[in-house]
Formats: sequence, structure tokens, C-alpha cells
Amino acid sequence: MNLFLILTLLFFTGSVMGWILEFFFRRIISPEKKWINPGFLTGPYLPIYGFGICTLFLLSRIEQYLPFYGSVYGKIILFVVMTLAMTLIEYVAGMIFVVGLKTKLWDYSNDRFNIKGIICLKYSLCWGLLGIFYYYMLHPAFSALISWYKANLTFSFILGIFFGVFVIDVVFSFNVIAKIRKFAVENNILVRYEELKLHIRSAAARPRRFKRFIFTFHPDIPLKEHLNKYMEFINSKRLKKQK
Repeated sequence: MNLFLILTLLFFTGSVMGWILEFFFRRIISPEKKWINPGFLTGPYLPIYGFGICTLFLLSRIEQYLPFYGSVYGKIILFVVMTLAMTLIEYVAGMIFVVGLKTKLWDYSNDRFNIKGIICLKYSLCWGLLGIFYYYMLHPAFSALISWYKANLTFSFILGIFFGVFVIDVVFSFNVIAKIRKFAVENNILVRYEELKLHIRSAAARPRRFKRFIFTFHPDIPLKEHLNKYMEFINSKRLKKQK
């Protein structure tokens, strides 16, 4: 079966599962403890997890080519490689937005042993645990899913619809990001995306809370106005730190 179709299925599944994981993480574990649509896209998917699942799948498939295959040391090497690979994906994705789009999608600056607030030891260890969980729990399930997919290729039609919606979502979201980048360059700031979303939600009228959860940057209030208020918020934080 075409490897591209398999990776497409894994990307779709991983992106949705990652969104669900982050959705409950933001509400239960994160300091904000709020229901918030994670990521920069509108729909229920996080591409970084899609790429991550594809990477973990490929690494699991090439395990036999790693040193000490079949031994405990071989498993340790595999999990270390998985941890480094997932951390690298997070770092590259974070740097693309920080350097190219002046937007920080997440911020680990308050965590110890962080690099530019994009990756840190704590979450790298979490990636490692996710790799172990994937290997023992999800990889067999994904292998079964792929076998089912081979026997039901008509499901590709559903995947095609997903990617059609996904592409439209990406175009819309990057259009928003481009406006945020322009504002960030003009004001010489780095926009923290999650902070901006929380700021917009807190300013939304109560009857529109659900709508604001899905469409954080809905144009009923111009984005420029939101950004100006966000700039005021940043300036007020700076003044508090100076006092």
C-alpha cells in the first residue's frame, strides 16, 4: 500500500487525538485551567501531533535497524531517539512561528532548562513518555487500523474531505497570523498566541462564549481592535514589572 496514504491516515488520526489531549490538558492541568481551542487552527486538529505520530510510526518500523535490536538497550535507544525526534519537531515548529511569523504558539519561559521558551526538559520528558505509550499501546492499534484501511480504501474519500477542510482552515489561519505578524513587526513585540486568545475570550460577551471558543478571531470585532487592546495589556504588564 502507498506509504503516502498510510501517513495521511496517521496524520489525520494523530492530529485529532493530539487536539483532544491538549483540549483536556488546558482545562485540567495547565495553570489557566480554561476550556480553550488549542493550537492556531479553527478545527479540532493539531498538526504537530500529526507529524509526531507519523514520526513515531516510522521510528517503530525501523527499530530493527537500530543498535542492540531486541535487547533492553535497544528499547532505550529507540525511546531516546523518539524523545529527541519529538523535541526537534516541537523546536522547528516553534522557531518557524517565532522567527518567521513573530508569534509564539506556546511559551515554556517559566520552566527550568528551557531553550528560547520553545522546548524544555520537562516537556521533552513528556514526549519521551508519549513515545513509550505510543510504542506499547498505540502502535499495535495503528497497525490494525492500517490493515483495516487497506481493506476499506473507500475511506480515502473521508480523508480527502478532511484535508480539503484542513487546507481551507490553514489558509484562513495563516491569513490571521499574517495580520498578527504585521502588527508585531510594527510594534516590535513577540505575540504570545495563547495569551492573545485568552485575552480575546475574556473580552467576549457571555452569550458568545461558545462561539468565541470555536472562532476566536471571528471578525464581528476587527482583529486590529483586539490587537490594540492586547498591546495595552502588554504595556500594563510591563509597568507592573517595573514597579
